[in-house]
Amino acid sequence: MLAAGELTNIEQTLATIDTASEPCLMLRQKFPHLAWICCEASDMTQTPFRRVGQFDLHLLDSGGHCAQITNDPQRATGIVLAKRSGKS
Repeated sequence: MLAAGELTNIEQTLATIDTASEPCLMLRQKFPHLAWICCEASDMTQTPFRRVGQFDLHLLDSGGHCAQITNDPQRATGIVLAKRSGKS
């Protein structure tokens, strides 16, 4: 589950990150208790929970039998970080 204020910390980290660096690696190191999936935004069909810079954030709920995208931060156990191309 996302701790109070953690989503804000993730957003602030993304806002200051160099997109040429490895954002997933940095976020995994900073928030090791969360599951991280990194992909291209074109791989996702769901509306993002938030957009930060060139990234879409989707909340991942893996608490049930199957992992699924959620809009409820209280149920989120991870983040799908989807990078948009420069054209988006």
